[in-house]
Amino acid sequence: MHLARIQDLYGRTGWASLDLETGQAWWILGCFTEWAEKLTRCQARAPAVDEMPVQPGRYTLLAPAESGARVFGVGLNYRTHLERLGSSEPNHPLSYIKPESALVPHLGEILYPAVTQELDYEIELVAVVGRPLEDEANAVSCLLGYTIGNDVSARDAGRALGRLDLFTQKALDQTTPLGPWLTLRAEAGGDRQPELDMQLSVNGEVRQQDNTREMIFSLAEILNYLDARVKLRAGDVVFTGSTHGVGLESGIFLQPGDRIEATIQGIGTLINQVGPRRQLAASRRRGRLGFPSDRG
Repeated sequence: MHLARIQDLYGRTGWASLDLETGQAWWILGCFTEWAEKLTRCQARAPAVDEMPVQPGRYTLLAPAESGARVFGVGLNYRTHLERLGSSEPNHPLSYIKPESALVPHLGEILYPAVTQELDYEIELVAVVGRPLEDEANAVSCLLGYTIGNDVSARDAGRALGRLDLFTQKALDQTTPLGPWLTLRAEAGGDRQPELDMQLSVNGEVRQQDNTREMIFSLAEILNYLDARVKLRAGDVVFTGSTHGVGLESGIFLQPGDRIEATIQGIGTLINQVGPRRQLAASRRRGRLGFPSDRG
């Protein structure tokens, strides 16, 4: 089963059950937290849906994240990526949080913000929480399912300050593609650590390729780490880290017009294009934005 957040021609938005073969979508009835918890506990039990399907061409896909969900990220979670950066393994997951406004849907345009010259791509398996972890022995069993993320980053953020500026690097508006839909946990490894092939290409050239089994910190470890600090709840989204092949390693960064395709086995392909580079207004260029000319 695949779930998607959609918007129809009348502007109505919500979750739907999606048939990938026909393209038809059926609105899911009821409150997200209620049906998501039931479906998370018993993935063979389909949620109640509207009788009449929404036909293909009469809806668009939105980022598959419940409104108001927290978006968490984890960095430096693949050994090959660390090796190419000349960095050692962290003792615990390195996490951060993004605003909901950072998300971009499948086929949506990635904003090229004016505050960076080094926009980078990062394919990631993304987990969607279906119910609170509480005292569950296996945190993975609390997941509703998985989707694909591209944790686009501003690599030069904070360089002028001589220190890391994680907010600018990871939280910029309209820079984080997510989608195209959500695949249920049961169809992507069940309650075990997922072992899924993933690949990202830019303009048809493969840049990243790996398998999610190569994570340094397993999905269960990541979930438990986050939940010990911020209690996870239904709808929360967790980016699990990216592998080697990013622009930071080669010095080849994204450019306006680039087409990015991120594929994860059993889920699908997330496609986005980079928009034109934005320009700062004169008044903002004189402000303190972290550029070399800034004084503090």
